[in-house]
Amino acid sequence: MQFHDLTAETAHLLAGSTVFDNPVDPAQLAAFVADPGHLMVFVTGDETVIGFATGTVLLHPDKPPAFFLNEVDVAPDHQRQGIGVQLCSRLMDRARAAGCKGIWLATEADNAPARALYRKLNARETTGIVVYDWDGAMDG
Repeated sequence: MQFHDLTAETAHLLAGSTVFDNPVDPAQLAAFVADPGHLMVFVTGDETVIGFATGTVLLHPDKPPAFFLNEVDVAPDHQRQGIGVQLCSRLMDRARAAGCKGIWLATEADNAPARALYRKLNARETTGIVVYDWDGAMDG
């Protein structure tokens, strides 16, 4: 296995990947790579992408940058091998190196694998959060 930061030089490795929800769109990938506020770490095995973690630097005029850990996925046949922990750790290290002072995410209450992953990363679990969305943001 080899871990990669997504850059213009490594972006080609995502072509044909099946670990994402949808096929990689070259235009969206180029836009993602071009924006320094979007970060991705991914892992390959036998030249195939087997997992990734993405996030976004959030800026606000009166606070230091924060980081939203957006998505983590590992191919089913590679789960429970510590890959998700490594992906998240590497991505959070990049966010901290970019000056982010807080890192956060949300997941469904019944998503036991994700919640186990975040506990392994020593995340603080909060309660009482209500999520609202517009224009289908929470539709898969």
